[in-house]
Order: sequence, then C-alpha cells, then structure tokens
Amino acid sequence: MKKPYKKRFSKPLAYKKSFQKPKAPTFAAIDLGTTNCRLLIATPTPAGFAVRETFSRITRLGEGLISTGSLSERAMKRTISALKLCAKKLEKYRLAGTRFVATEACRRAKNGAEFVKRVKKETGIDLEIISFEEECRLGVAGCVPLINRKIRHALVFDIGGGSTEVSWAKIDDSNTVCLEGALSFPLGVITVSEGFTGKGLSSAAYRAVVGKVVSYLQPFE
Repeated sequence: MKKPYKKRFSKPLAYKKSFQKPKAPTFAAIDLGTTNCRLLIATPTPAGFAVRETFSRITRLGEGLISTGSLSERAMKRTISALKLCAKKLEKYRLAGTRFVATEACRRAKNGAEFVKRVKKETGIDLEIISFEEECRLGVAGCVPLINRKIRHALVFDIGGGSTEVSWAKIDDSNTVCLEGALSFPLGVITVSEGFTGKGLSSAAYRAVVGKVVSYLQPFE
C-alpha cells in the first residue's frame, strides 16, 4: 500500500496572507523652524494618531539671520546633522506618506532655497519651504481637537523662533473648523532675543517688544 503523498512547503501558502489583519499605514512629518528641528512618525487609529517615534533637537538655524539676512554655515551644519539623524530614523519604516516643511528661517534667508537643495543632497530629505498662510493652516489643523465646538470662533497663536503666526478660525454650521484670517510677524524667540534683549531683558526692551507686537497686530483687528 502506497503511503499518502506529502509535500513540504518552504514558505507559508499564499492564501494564508488574506487572513492576516492589514497593517495600518505609517506617516512621517518634519517641521524645521528657526530654533528647532522636529520629527514625528505616527500611525492613524480611530482615536487619533498613535506615535511610533519622535525626535526634537535645538539647531538654531536662524541664528544671526536678523543681522546678516542669510543662514550661517555653522547653523546650517548643525541643522544638517540633526536632519541626518531624522533620515536614519525614517529608513526604519515603510511610509505611506510624508511631509517635510521648513518655515520662517528658510522663508526669510537669502540662501534659504540653496540650503534646501543642500539638505536634499546631503540627507535625501526633500524640504518644502511653506508660506506663512500654509503654516497657519497647518497650525489650526493641529489645534482642531482642542477647540470647543460650542464656541464659534477661535484665535490661535503659534510663537516660533523667528516669527509668530496669528490665525482666526471659525466653526461653521457643519462643525468644521475653517481658517478665516491669518497674520505673521517677524517676532519669535530668536528674533526677540537678538533684536531687543542683547544685554538682558530690561524694562525698556520689554516695552519695545510690546510696542512692536501691538503695531503688528493692528492690521489684524
């Protein structure tokens, strides 16, 4: 009597894959500002995003920008070193989507576009220099879970290293948060410290900063 025919498979049968639960997509974002370089890698869930990995480093990319109008070689090297670490972290994931943005320092600097090209060449990261309007839109989008829908309007301040963005948002009848107005002015952590408080925060420096803020906010009223 012949023995039953048996065949060993070196790999699992293909049809078994159809019973496996599909993995949720993973997304990554980089926010390169005047002071910080931040990376977030996350996976969407019904309750929101589940953070897979984060990275933040103070690079002070905009150091000296207020006086020279350009990004310094020293600041660019610091920032590229941080972005190389981001690139290594990104390599570990199969990403469904990415967005890598640069804000005020690269917007204002005469060599901002050249710096972005250098970043692409040295790290592989393709930065996008976004407008202040887009920065405001993204800032409001990030605050949506925090906005009380019973209040029909919200005022959002985003204080960065090189600028401050002010956004006026409205909650419409469909309960959607919409950006109605936006303003950006060149006062942030670095620009204030370099432009007003070089010898310490005196009463005169404080009044000068307040006066500047008031003058910038007047058109927004």
